[in-house]
Amino acid sequence: MSDPAKISPLAPKSFPEIPPIDGVRFATGAAGIRYKGRTDIMLALLDKGTQVAGVFTKSKCASAPVDWCRARLGRGKARALVVNSGNANAFTGKTGAEAVKRTADLAAAAAGIRPADIFIASTGVIGEPLDAEKFDGVFETLAREASPAGLLGAAKAIMTTDTFPKVAIAKAQIDGVEVTIAGMAKGAGMIAPDMATMLSFIFTDAPIAAPVLQKLLEKGVEPSFNAITVDGDTSTSDTLLLFATGAAAQRGAPKIDALDRRLKDFRHALDGVLRDLAFQVVRDGEGARKFVTVTVEGATSHKSAKIIAKAIANSPLVKTAIAGEDANWGRIVMAVGKAGEPAERDRLAIWFGDIRVAHKGLRDPAYDEKKVAALMRLPEIAVRVDLGLGKGEATVYTCDLTKEYVEINGDYRS
Repeated sequence: MSDPAKISPLAPKSFPEIPPIDGVRFATGAAGIRYKGRTDIMLALLDKGTQVAGVFTKSKCASAPVDWCRARLGRGKARALVVNSGNANAFTGKTGAEAVKRTADLAAAAAGIRPADIFIASTGVIGEPLDAEKFDGVFETLAREASPAGLLGAAKAIMTTDTFPKVAIAKAQIDGVEVTIAGMAKGAGMIAPDMATMLSFIFTDAPIAAPVLQKLLEKGVEPSFNAITVDGDTSTSDTLLLFATGAAAQRGAPKIDALDRRLKDFRHALDGVLRDLAFQVVRDGEGARKFVTVTVEGATSHKSAKIIAKAIANSPLVKTAIAGEDANWGRIVMAVGKAGEPAERDRLAIWFGDIRVAHKGLRDPAYDEKKVAALMRLPEIAVRVDLGLGKGEATVYTCDLTKEYVEINGDYRS
């Protein structure tokens, strides 16, 4: 875990007040997985009837907890969530699968539920066996102490190199009845999602069936979690789960079994929570000092625009230039050219903020180094590229690349 004294300068100034979500109770504890003197395990207990949806990493080296969750997602039901930090339980073979099963068995016995109804996620070092026996006795305490008001504490328990816990809250109306959506996320490095990202868990009291939740989630991650990158590396453990307890039905909310107009406000609120959490991950990027928005316009397709935007956002040369507050638009040109997508040098235009620095294959005649230098000192930088070829566009969010990123990752296992 990062030094808490070095909280990201891009961190939010305050945390939102998270009201209880009917049907969910949280507890955290210390199992001594890796960290000393801090919580590293969280348990969320979910009322009977809770529906679940999820998206996971597309990594070919997925972790044992990802395999476990995928195998159970089709049932659409959940009674508990267990998350540990300090050990990813990835690349751990048969031992890893056994550790997941043992974790589920211990949690199920403590909570009085079935292991098959428990979802599990782990984060931390890859390749080291997870000793699930350290959870023995811990879950009993967590099950007794679980409280509806514990989401922020749960977010803190799953941190690794994060410098602040990531939480978000939104309200929505379904057929005139108010429902709540609240979520948490963790992640600061190994961030280049190809589904959702890192670990993120969303809870709502809305009575929405699992197949509908799945469709909402799959669409919602595209402009949020699937549009961020810190370092271009997709994790083995990426997991995003959405739980709906259905408790709002007791207040008159209708059960939603299919996509319809009654979900318009809920969809908007859910998308906002996903986007908020995804942006917080970027703002906590390891060593980050700048939040960077990269927009590509005028591409031959939206897909092409996103590939180019990611090439820019993932370029170490672009990211280090931004860290050095240098408007080196030549590196933007390089990233566009290497992306392998349709682009024509003499149609290219590039902006930093609202200042156009390059136009029609040349430096802009009105380029003013002083104005651009002042802009680059801001904590938030916008880069815009117009390819001049079509109507495709995409936006990707990233951060700069600093010396601290190297220091954090150079020392991660030591």
